[in-house]
Amino acid sequence: MTQSSGQIIKSHGRRYVVEASDGRRYDCTTRGKRTDYACGDRVDLLIHNDEQAVIERAQPRRSLLYRQDDFRQKLIAANVTQLVVVLAAVPTPAPEFLDRCLIAAEASDIATLIVLNKCDLPQTAGLRTSLGFYREIGYDVLELSALGDISALRARLAGHTSVLIGQSGMGKSTLTNALVPEARARTNDISEALDTGKHTTTHAELYHLDAHSDLIDSPGLQEFGLSHLEATGLAHCFPEMRPLLGHCRFHNCAHLVEPGCALLAAHAAHETAGRRLPLLQKLTRQLKR
Repeated sequence: MTQSSGQIIKSHGRRYVVEASDGRRYDCTTRGKRTDYACGDRVDLLIHNDEQAVIERAQPRRSLLYRQDDFRQKLIAANVTQLVVVLAAVPTPAPEFLDRCLIAAEASDIATLIVLNKCDLPQTAGLRTSLGFYREIGYDVLELSALGDISALRARLAGHTSVLIGQSGMGKSTLTNALVPEARARTNDISEALDTGKHTTTHAELYHLDAHSDLIDSPGLQEFGLSHLEATGLAHCFPEMRPLLGHCRFHNCAHLVEPGCALLAAHAAHETAGRRLPLLQKLTRQLKR
C-alpha cells in the first residue's frame, strides 16, 4: 500500500471516485464509514491496488457549499470559487429557490453567476423582467440557450471551479454536455402535467474544462435548506441591505418589528434595500425557532 493525494471527482453516497495527483482514478471508501466529504474535496489516500484506495482525511477546504433542513445536511461541493445558478421559465422556478442559493453562496464567500437558460422560449419574458432586480443589486445574469451558442458561459467559467446548481429540468445536464461533450450527462424531458423536471443527474461529478478550470454538475434540487446559517448574520447575506446595517436604533436589531429599524423603513418606502425584507424576516424566524 502506498500513500498519495488527489481530488474527489464523483460522490455516490458512501463511495467516491478520486483522481490522484498522477492522473489515475480510484474507487474509494472512507475510514469509519465517514460521509462528510464532497465532490471537489482534496484528500489524502492510502492506495490498495490499481483500482481501489481509502480516503484517509480531507485537506483544508477553500469553501464548502451545502444545504441543510430540519432533518439532514447535504454536502454539494467543496473548494468551489463560483456558483452558477441555472434558471429557466419552463418548468416554473420554485419560489425562493434563487434567493436561497444566493444567500448560501454569500454565507460561504462564493462568487455567483445567474444563468437564464432557454432564453429563446416565449415564456422567458416574465422571468427576464424579474431578474432585473438581481442585476440592479450587483449579480451578473447571463442569458443563453444550452442548445445554442454557449461561448459566453465558457468564458465566464475560465479560471474557476464552478458548480452548476438548479431545479430539475432547468437544463444543467444539457449545459454540461455542451461544455464537456465527453461527459454524456443524462438529460430528460419536462413533465408538462406536473410542470416539473425529471431528475437525471444522480450524483455530483467534476469535469476538467482545461488546466485551470473545473465544472461540477450537481443533482437537481427542488428546494435549498438554510438551517445551517445563523439568524444574527443573515442580513449580511443580502448585498442590497449591507449599506443600511449598523444604522438601526438598536445594535442587535433583528429587523422584525423593532422601532428605528433602517430596513423596515426602507421596505415601507419601497426602496431596493427593503424589497427582500419579508424573506429575511421569514428566514430569521425559522432560524430562531
